Amino acid sequence: MDDFDREVYCIAGLPFDAVNLPQTMTRLRDAKFEKTPCFLTTPNLNFLALAQSDTDFRNSVIYSDIVIADGTPIVWIAKLLNIPIRERVAGSTLFESIGQEMRRKMTVYFFGGPEGAGAEASKRINEKSAGLTCVGYHAPGFCSVDEMSTSSIIDDINLSKADFLVVALGAKKGQAWIIKNLNKITVPIVSHLGAVINFEAKRLKRAPIGFQKLGLEWAWRIKEEPQLWRRYWGDGWFFIGFLVTKILPHRLWLKFNINRLQKISHQSVAHLKSDGIDCKVTISGVILDPVLAEIRDLIRQASLQSRNVQIDLSQAEYLGSGAFGLLLLLKKQLDKNNLTLQITGISPSMKRLFDWNGLSYLIE
Repeated sequence: MDDFDREVYCIAGLPFDAVNLPQTMTRLRDAKFEKTPCFLTTPNLNFLALAQSDTDFRNSVIYSDIVIADGTPIVWIAKLLNIPIRERVAGSTLFESIGQEMRRKMTVYFFGGPEGAGAEASKRINEKSAGLTCVGYHAPGFCSVDEMSTSSIIDDINLSKADFLVVALGAKKGQAWIIKNLNKITVPIVSHLGAVINFEAKRLKRAPIGFQKLGLEWAWRIKEEPQLWRRYWGDGWFFIGFLVTKILPHRLWLKFNINRLQKISHQSVAHLKSDGIDCKVTISGVILDPVLAEIRDLIRQASLQSRNVQIDLSQAEYLGSGAFGLLLLLKKQLDKNNLTLQITGISPSMKRLFDWNGLSYLIE
């Protein structure tokens, strides 16, 4: 399986995999047994807000191997736009589920969290967990990403031979640390799961199921950690603004145009032309979800040309969230090889569509 086999959809400028909890666990188990790198990112509403203005942070999500919706508002957005991401997969729920998996035990290393929390979490897991064994922990304290990326720290993590590295440094610093060190880490599964260490150490209590289902986990978190109120206040205002200016206009436009788009979607065409310098992909017509296998394969082929890629949309009328998700996967592969993605032929209506999807940064 390569990136272009992933069923990925764009929400607020970020790629999200359309997976549920069992599917996510299967991906992690496969990574463990095949020893293949798996950078898991679990965006919540705060991730969406931060990604709008922080390019490096946004790219850390795009460069991930699997991205799950760890936020009820993200599922609400998906529902409004008929994107098949139907359930929240919380990172803490995922970790709990792994701990309950008795058949295939997984080893974990905790990096970050308050002083002493890693030791407490390790002790509790090793005493009671059926599916997890903690093989190490380290709390670097308050220091820079560079200071917590020394060879001795990386060696300690690698020598633990853990299957799963859980990072807890705060969203921005945690993602930045992972991106900086990912190529040096031999642990197959790496993820920033901010509150998991405190949950496992019993320093914090998870919200009751009722709060989680109603999308009110933020209220419980404020009760547990009152200092978080400013973050949730800012996230709430971001969500309202994004909903009013992008999601609802997009939904309203689709309501009046989807029947017409469905009638002409079969006329859509995409082709690839590659010369000695650049690779050009021309897309015309309407690309609805799910994206046709031929178009998915064409974008995959473009990523393999070892050339800069130009996407010509001068003849395109509409791209669905899945098509935008493919463009983000293409960007990931090109960035990895120091190549560029250029999108041309942007009409005013297509520019508006990029804006609704939080992707104005791709055409600026």
